[in-house]
Amino acid sequence: MKPKARPKRRVNSPHFDVRTALYYVVGLDLTEIEGISELTALTLISEIGPGVSPFATVKKFCSWLGLCPNWQKTGGRVKSSRTRRGVNRAAQALRLASQSLHHSQGALGGFLRRMKGRLGKQAAITATAHKLARIVYLALKHGMTYVRKSQEEYEAQMKEKQIKALKRKARQLGLEIIEKTSGSVPPAGAASVEG
Repeated sequence: MKPKARPKRRVNSPHFDVRTALYYVVGLDLTEIEGISELTALTLISEIGPGVSPFATVKKFCSWLGLCPNWQKTGGRVKSSRTRRGVNRAAQALRLASQSLHHSQGALGGFLRRMKGRLGKQAAITATAHKLARIVYLALKHGMTYVRKSQEEYEAQMKEKQIKALKRKARQLGLEIIEKTSGSVPPAGAASVEG
């Protein structure tokens, strides 16, 4: 049996244990968050510091990063909702981290692929980076550890949300939704509408 090959050291990689050093500075392991590598965590902490005390809320933190929509309205109409441009290294690191989630089998990978289908590649990467920024903020502010969810759990949660929204919409229209279980036959008097 061959011994496992050591990974190559890249030219710009630091010559110390980044994970342990960051744990001493911050008090928790940011690399447990899906998509965040040691270098991404190092970039984030070097840009924002060991805490998020300068930012009162998570919204202000995401706004500072430039990862939330920049609504431009005139006369009640939205002219643009693009994120503002900026040269923020922390935001760039989060975008790179979200880009690496494309093949991930976790919840954030499922979120990225779902957003790609709805919004396109660039907007999906920004939306996932925004989600990562919120997770990092909560981890640093409250010392919360990240609980990794599988893609199946994420999809089940999305399905539950969609069913709840459909039922709410049906109630508003004065209709009722009856869930069909597998193998069940509709009642004899029930009419079906086919499009």
